[in-house]
Amino acid sequence: MTQCFEFSASHRLHVPGLSDEENRRVFGKCNNPNGHGHNYQVEVTVAGPVDARTGSVLPLPAFESLVKREVIDRLDHKHLNSDTEEFARLNPSVENIARVIWEILEPQMSPARLRRVRVWETAKTYAEYTSG
Repeated sequence: MTQCFEFSASHRLHVPGLSDEENRRVFGKCNNPNGHGHNYQVEVTVAGPVDARTGSVLPLPAFESLVKREVIDRLDHKHLNSDTEEFARLNPSVENIARVIWEILEPQMSPARLRRVRVWETAKTYAEYTSG
């Protein structure tokens, strides 16, 4: 089962160990000192045994509530670099955002198993993190 979610956030792609010039070369306009924003789309896919009584892997309201509470509320309308613990020392690339969301959700998915987190940064750019 895959459920889709949205959040809006800003970030700056910047590696402190690189010079300002190197950061600008590597990240281009995404290295803007004040950051830039995206309307992220997040797809969370789970798998597991289908409950014979409900016909579902997870009750949808509980699944939606978990992702909203643990991910969306944590990241929505934040500057990821400065407003979140997760990205205080981690470059908030779309790849790292997908991995961080996985790390937040994976321990809480029982009895289902998290299979994939896909994060769309733009209509043509996404990253995904999978189980294996």
